[in-house]
Amino acid sequence: MEERMAIKRRRFKQTQPLEVRLAEEAKRLREKARSLPSGRLRDEVEKKAIQVEAACEVSELLRLPAVTAV
Repeated sequence: MEERMAIKRRRFKQTQPLEVRLAEEAKRLREKARSLPSGRLRDEVEKKAIQVEAACEVSELLRLPAVTAV
C-alpha cells in the first residue's frame, strides 16, 4: 500500500483584525478603480470594492453582542 505524504499548511498569525484588513483592501481597490479608464475593468474593480466593504460591515455586525428579544 502506498504511503501518502501529508501536505503541511503554512500557517501564520494575522497581525491586524479582519475588519482592518478588509477596510485597507477596499481602499486599495477604490484607488485602483480611480486610476483605470471608464469601462468594464473599472466597473469590476469598483464592484469588488463594494463587496469587500459589505463583508467588513457584516463582520463588524457579527462581533456585536447578541441582543435578546423580550
